Amino acid sequence: MDRLIDKALLQWKNKNDRKPLVLYGARQVGKTHSIMEFGLKHYASVAYFYFDNNPELCELFENGVSSIKSLTAKLEAYANETIHPEKTLIVFDEAQTCGAALNSLKLYQETAPEYHIIAVGSLLGVALNRKGYSFPVGKVDELCMYPLTFEEFLMEFNPKLIPLVRECYNNNTPIGTGLHNQALELFLQYMVIGGMPEVIMEYRKTSNYTMVRAKQLLICNNYILDMNKYTDTKTQAIRNEAAYNTLPSQLAKENRKFQYARIKSGARANDYELSLNWLEKASLIIKCNKVSEGKEPLANYEDFLSFKVYMNDIGLYCAKSNNSYLSVLGRTMGDTAKGALTENYVAQQLYANGVKFYYWESNSRAELDFVIQVENNIIPIEVKSWEAVRSQSLEVFCKKYSIKNAIRVSARNFGYENRIKSVPLYAVWCIT
Repeated sequence: MDRLIDKALLQWKNKNDRKPLVLYGARQVGKTHSIMEFGLKHYASVAYFYFDNNPELCELFENGVSSIKSLTAKLEAYANETIHPEKTLIVFDEAQTCGAALNSLKLYQETAPEYHIIAVGSLLGVALNRKGYSFPVGKVDELCMYPLTFEEFLMEFNPKLIPLVRECYNNNTPIGTGLHNQALELFLQYMVIGGMPEVIMEYRKTSNYTMVRAKQLLICNNYILDMNKYTDTKTQAIRNEAAYNTLPSQLAKENRKFQYARIKSGARANDYELSLNWLEKASLIIKCNKVSEGKEPLANYEDFLSFKVYMNDIGLYCAKSNNSYLSVLGRTMGDTAKGALTENYVAQQLYANGVKFYYWESNSRAELDFVIQVENNIIPIEVKSWEAVRSQSLEVFCKKYSIKNAIRVSARNFGYENRIKSVPLYAVWCIT
């Protein structure tokens, strides 16, 4: 399965000032598989070390690392293979379970930059946020990996569409009706399947949506098990799980602003702020803060107390909210449910592209799904679950802030009219 992160990994390998790489990402997004495939393709050998529940390996680091030379000798003996500078990729998997191994990255960077090393873990962000952890700040390169975007989904199911979609997006020219309908059908499939590699492989193998749903729910359950394993107290683990389980209901209402009272009657921010922080560090959620003004720089108008929360993968959201695949594929869902599903999808695509986004509302009478800043231009993004209709909120925002260009995401074909760029639902990955 080809992934876009392969390009970023190759750029890292070829950097003149390359540092040890730390790769973040939620469990089961394909981190280890991608790294191993990359290593086998671009190196003479891969030295793989798995730290979870491996006290003997951790002991090599916890007893103290006097030099990279002595550490390398120990690792070679442990793995029974030779580690060659420049030619061997060293992989520390589930590195969050061994703080001393993470700390050794500083020594690699300072004294032995000729070694190529990647530390990866499903809950690195969580571990580094816990007490007792130190991190080699400034001594490592960092990357984050996400579930497959729709572009990567197309790479699996119809790669020939990708350059056509990109060209039509750039030129604002409609794609052929047949190709447009074909891409929309693939988009609807993606809404059900999502971007988890194991789920996609299950669909490729069986074409069975029931089996797909079973895989997705298993992943969600494993996330909950992680909350118990990597949380300092039982009380906090319970709160993490409660916050995670409430995500579908948070989005399934007309006003999708996150409300703590939806978790538990009388709940306050103080009770669950740590839980949301944990979920965000574990890459399980995507937060979208409100901006009070549509002026640049948007960050100056960010309201950290008002926000929406999306799930990291649209397929997991579809499963956890118990949306029937028949309703999604047949577009027979209710308007609120369709809107929530589509909004989560757009957030996932923008987030994976590294686009910082917000939402905007004016006295609760007008609301825009997303607002982004590209250089010194503010660009509002209106999201429609299928056919586009005239939106008062978009008009209000554009008029109030003298917006030059806006984006409307819907099932309509590519185009540009009245300063509004029409982007089909299957082309959100083009927005950067």
